[in-house]
Amino acid sequence: MNVPENLKYSSDHEWVRVEGNVAFIGVTDYAQSQLGDIVFVDVQTEGETLDKGDMFGAIEAVKTVADSFVPVSGKVLEVNPALESNPQLVNQDPYGEGWLIKVEIAEPAQLNDLLSAEDYKGII
Repeated sequence: MNVPENLKYSSDHEWVRVEGNVAFIGVTDYAQSQLGDIVFVDVQTEGETLDKGDMFGAIEAVKTVADSFVPVSGKVLEVNPALESNPQLVNQDPYGEGWLIKVEIAEPAQLNDLLSAEDYKGII
């Protein structure tokens, strides 16, 4: 299972990559492998300010639908536009081209509550 060291993780299987005050958020390799073939990514929260733990969207796979939760509070700046026509990017490249949303971080201290790669490996 691929768990990059340079990212932070939530126990809900989302990853966070911080660039300045912006967090790129996606689902982990483990999560996408458990979901199976992803056929649709539904995120209707662009422009909204969400609290840590709020649902920001859903990922629909062939056999299931999984809610996605924002691991840090902030404003949803962008939804990955590539996922509309190619949701399989989440399966193919979950930590790169398959990112889900960009969030302007409201409370940087919340990043300290996220898991390190080593800690995340311990829960999967």
